Amino acid sequence: MEAGKPIKISDENFEEEALKSEIPVLVDFWATWCGPCQMAGPVLEKIAQEYAGRLKVCKLNVDEGRQTATKYGIMSIPTLNIYKNGEVVDRIIGVTPGYEADIKGKIEPHLE
Repeated sequence: MEAGKPIKISDENFEEEALKSEIPVLVDFWATWCGPCQMAGPVLEKIAQEYAGRLKVCKLNVDEGRQTATKYGIMSIPTLNIYKNGEVVDRIIGVTPGYEADIKGKIEPHLE
């Protein structure tokens, strides 16, 4: 795993990577065919780099991780779920005009 890069996760390792993480986790539920998801990619790369060591950024392709997407009620993508201590503590649906600032505003309160 490379520090400061989003981690690709799946149904198989979701619990290990997201729910059992020692630090808060931002999970991007996305798909290759989703235009807004592609726009979100570079922003999430930047966030992964900026918060390396304090926040884990993961990407779950909903076409491959249907079980997890269904479990968390993902209806539209991109959806970002923020997990802390195995619980969803916040969520961002869609790409907003101030996307990067909005994400930071949502994750900051959950960082130690």
